[in-house]
Amino acid sequence: MIAYGHNERVQHGDPIAHGERSALRAAGRQKSYRDTTLHTTLAPCPICTGTIIQFKIPRVVVGEAETFSGEFDLLRSRGVEVVVLNEARCIEMMRSFQNEHPELWAEDIAE
Repeated sequence: MIAYGHNERVQHGDPIAHGERSALRAAGRQKSYRDTTLHTTLAPCPICTGTIIQFKIPRVVVGEAETFSGEFDLLRSRGVEVVVLNEARCIEMMRSFQNEHPELWAEDIAE
């Protein structure tokens, strides 16, 4: 593991500080990300999808895609292998967050 991250939008007042971007920031400058796998709890949004494509990350493992569908078609069209686990724990965690903090969730996905 090179690094890990989590959603830091609220903590930093940064609307694009999603978990995937936080992990890449924590990893710092790398010569290449082409031999890495990015693991994420939730399906990547358009911002994070663009980041994955930009840095040519070849594989993304997603904990769940039931509460948010993400941008799988775009990732796959760019050659990214996408593995969706749909783990019950991830689904429940995201449903709980969405129910307990609907305003933060809406802000997170720009609705």
